[in-house]
Amino acid sequence: MSKAERTRQFIIETSAPIISKKGMAGTSLSDIMEATKLAKGGIYGNFENKEEICMESFLYLRAQLRNKLDTAVSQGKSAQEKLFNLLAIYEKEENMADGCPILNFGIEADDTNPMMKEQVKSAINSAHNRFFTIINNGINNKELSPELDAEKFGIKIFAMIEGAILCRKMMSDNKQMLVITESIKEEFKKYVI
Repeated sequence: MSKAERTRQFIIETSAPIISKKGMAGTSLSDIMEATKLAKGGIYGNFENKEEICMESFLYLRAQLRNKLDTAVSQGKSAQEKLFNLLAIYEKEENMADGCPILNFGIEADDTNPMMKEQVKSAINSAHNRFFTIINNGINNKELSPELDAEKFGIKIFAMIEGAILCRKMMSDNKQMLVITESIKEEFKKYVI
């Protein structure tokens, strides 16, 4: 990695949690300069504009979360282990200390930033697909009853978890997340063969 690439990556990694927490509109160039200890020229020598920094920050945060989730799935053998490993990631507040990138960037981009909206939609589709694949493979492997609708249950899990992440951030309490994940586990177990 060249010095320019290292500097660019440093800016992304340093800016990402700030932008995730303060929002794209709420994060100023001064915030990024203060965090990175770089001058304006050092920032804009690596990025065309603040929107590019925001986009790269989202992609970085998304990749970080995806890596955690993929690792959790890979450590499970059965559909139940894979799903419960995923839920364990969401249950731990420290895994999303700055909130969920999908929520944080999606809420702000839905009507104002079409390019970011497309990236967030892609992340949502990937999340749905992760749950769908686990459930569908479980059905195909005769671990789960075919009565379980993999697509609908995957959407339901994702939506419930995202809602619980929002509640956790607003309430400064993990109770809602634990109730949601326990509810998902209980419903899932009804379909285990």
